[in-house]
Amino acid sequence: MDIKQLQALVIDALEDVKAQEIKVFDTVHLTSLFDRIVVASGTSNRQTKALAASVRDKVKDNGGTILSVEGETTGEWVLVDLGDMIVHIMQPAIRAYYRLEEIWGEKEVKFGSAVRISKRTASEPEDEAPKKAGRHLTASQTTLDDAPKKATRKPAAKAEDGSVRAKKVPAAKKPVGKTIKIAVTKSATAAAAVKKDRIIKEKKIVAERGIPVKRARAPAKPKAAE
Repeated sequence: MDIKQLQALVIDALEDVKAQEIKVFDTVHLTSLFDRIVVASGTSNRQTKALAASVRDKVKDNGGTILSVEGETTGEWVLVDLGDMIVHIMQPAIRAYYRLEEIWGEKEVKFGSAVRISKRTASEPEDEAPKKAGRHLTASQTTLDDAPKKATRKPAAKAEDGSVRAKKVPAAKKPVGKTIKIAVTKSATAAAAVKKDRIIKEKKIVAERGIPVKRARAPAKPKAAE
């Protein structure tokens, strides 16, 4: 039996009994004893035994060879030896402890629904294809649905003499700005207070000592050009 056919049978048998986290690894480059390793999980002893029995029966019914089945007594870890393929059926705790994926998991084989054997019989009726609508119906429906709808306009108001009044356009409102007051900083306020105190002290000293105050002269007026 071809390795791909054997792989398809094993996966199909495991999925029939609801196996969890099925992984297939290519081991040709690692050992010459077997070509594939399959690791799957069962939630209980009963399920692991049922999974092993499903693999054994399906491979045997399709002409495959079963070399040995080990671990059925406890059911925590059941090994099915198919010659070119070794199937490990483990409970989640045992699988997490031994981590077989780290030993053999360099090349994982991706499989999908295509590898499964189709169970659909020829007697099952196929779903009828939806009926196609006629071209003339489709075209007319598309034209009616896609036609842009024109907005209805109100008739313009007429004056008494029959002339059409122009529609008044409201003038745009001017934006009203808000006056923002900038607060004086603390440093500027302190400097102004110091300057004021200094001027008061200078005036007081001048008054006590009788020092005449010199007034600043006004700048001379420029002579008129002759």
